Amino acid sequence: MALVPSDKWLMLEQRISDRSLPKGLDALWDRVSGFATRFTPRQRRYLIRAAHVLALEDRFTPMSDAKLREAASSLREKFRLGRETHEDLDRAFAVIREVADRETGQRPYLVQVAGAFALYDGCIAEMATGEGKTLTATMPAIVVGWRGRGCHIVTVNDYLAQRDAEWMGKIYRRCGLRVAYIAQATEPAARREAYMADITYCTNKEVTADFLRDRMVLGKIKGLAQALLDKMEGSRTPAIDSLVQRGLEFVIVDEADSVLIDEAVTPLIISGTGSDSGETETFRQAAEIARHLEVESDYEIKPRYREIELTDSGKAKVRHHATALGGVWIGARRSEEMMLRALTAKELYRRDHHYIVDENEIVIVDEFTGRIMPDRQWRDGLHQAVEAKENVEVTPPKETLARISFQRFFRLYRNRAGMTGTGREGVAEFWQIYHLPVVTIPTNRPCVRENLPDVVFAKKDLKWKYIVSEISRIHATGQPILIGTPSVQASEHLSDLLGEEGLDHQLLNAVRHREEAQIVAGAGQQGKITIATNMAGRGTDIMLGHGVDELGGLHVIAAERNESGRIDRQLFGRCARQGNPGSAQAIVSLEDNHVSRYGGNLMRYLKKRYGHNERNVRCAKTTVVFRLSQLQAERLALRQRLAVMQSDHWLDEHLSFAGKE
Repeated sequence: MALVPSDKWLMLEQRISDRSLPKGLDALWDRVSGFATRFTPRQRRYLIRAAHVLALEDRFTPMSDAKLREAASSLREKFRLGRETHEDLDRAFAVIREVADRETGQRPYLVQVAGAFALYDGCIAEMATGEGKTLTATMPAIVVGWRGRGCHIVTVNDYLAQRDAEWMGKIYRRCGLRVAYIAQATEPAARREAYMADITYCTNKEVTADFLRDRMVLGKIKGLAQALLDKMEGSRTPAIDSLVQRGLEFVIVDEADSVLIDEAVTPLIISGTGSDSGETETFRQAAEIARHLEVESDYEIKPRYREIELTDSGKAKVRHHATALGGVWIGARRSEEMMLRALTAKELYRRDHHYIVDENEIVIVDEFTGRIMPDRQWRDGLHQAVEAKENVEVTPPKETLARISFQRFFRLYRNRAGMTGTGREGVAEFWQIYHLPVVTIPTNRPCVRENLPDVVFAKKDLKWKYIVSEISRIHATGQPILIGTPSVQASEHLSDLLGEEGLDHQLLNAVRHREEAQIVAGAGQQGKITIATNMAGRGTDIMLGHGVDELGGLHVIAAERNESGRIDRQLFGRCARQGNPGSAQAIVSLEDNHVSRYGGNLMRYLKKRYGHNERNVRCAKTTVVFRLSQLQAERLALRQRLAVMQSDHWLDEHLSFAGKE
């Protein structure tokens, strides 16, 4: 389906520049107002309205299918014309509840309806894992779809986009709406058709890439007059006909903390093939020189800031090697830049943690989810430096044609909302960057999870030994176990240890991502042992097997605290869903990565004091240092995201005149 003329011009007129961050007194006032919003009784208001919606159930349950369809059509017309009232929204949600029950057998609970009101009002709805966020999103999405401007529901991967579109599709179609999904393999014509649907499921990567491609097309149009002439001529395909999106009206972001915070500053880049011009050999030369430089004497590592700094001795060695190589190495500044890149790849980017080597190619691993990202490359030559370090084929650096961060892209939507299981930790950032208040929605049933105290060891090897013994002990009872590890390397290491003990288990990491949903879904069966990197399998329900309730439900072990407390809470949230039993515990060491990086002097003191201790050394000091390390990591990450946003605005302001006419 082609874009209708009004939609074409809507896309042409889409405002590109988003609101910049306030400064000075404006920034202070914005923070104060954001803090004040936390005390607005939104949760109570939404629960009261949700109770009113449930009270309307008796009005719609007796209706025949034809009458219910007629009621939905009448409401749709009101929303399309913008003539709806406060009561019409309540009736709309009541109708959708009845439709959902008839089409899927699932009738939204009180708390799901409350979450729907939060989304419709442009909030981040914090709903615990397993509380039915997918069904919750259908209510505001349908009402927005009735307005005729489209609604995007953004998920974290192609599988979930397709699954949710097909799963909830019956509800949308019964309400008179068209639903579609977009995956990586979707062709341009099908993408255009999908964006013309009333509800479009997609991933953050696909919707952002389509936006950039449309921007590139719009850049070729020399003005409205030229576009009209091209259209009237008919002798060639007007550039405007290759646009796929019709504008950015309303977006509901699933797993909002992952998309809007963890991946916020990740740039989505449209690139073209660059020229080699001998650069690939330069990266190999830099990697070879880096192997001869020694840490501390030739360069210093600043792990907290992920930086490398050459010492005077290191600079002298680089100049010595550069003189012999000649070419691009002659310039002192250029040669030092090349060496810093090579040393960064050598010291700060670890195999099976930040990337894997798959079929002689470097494939990036998402640090927050454990998923591989085969379509991404690090920029500014870092990817080529890692390739040279691993002695695989060095690919020529690509030429950037267009780029935008996810953070900036989602601020372009006229209306935004999101849902996540862990929103409280990001309440200040959600407001400061997106002006989205966070509303905590209570669980449908009380959570009965047993959160066991952390177990802390001085050495990593003692930690792994204890984890294996705990798995063996719990497995003997038949209780299923899910172990969250921080990296592919850690998951493989634990897998080897369990193999030595003869413990049968499932391993889910970036290398085995294809089986992700199936492995995670089966993790709640009796006697199952599942190892997963961080939040792999996020969005997939873990159903408890027969008799598992009596055994205590799913037991979750965190093999390391993460840099963000949100991810710890997401991992523990995999158990004890919907009132089911479950337990969770972190088993950590003083040598774990994030606490070694951010622990500072207190961590050095604890290592010195407990370094030769082989028992659990958990105490008030270890609890404090682990929490302070997380807070420090979170602060630095927020500072980075704000810096990227300010950089984006600076470029817009100072380079907005640039461009090819």
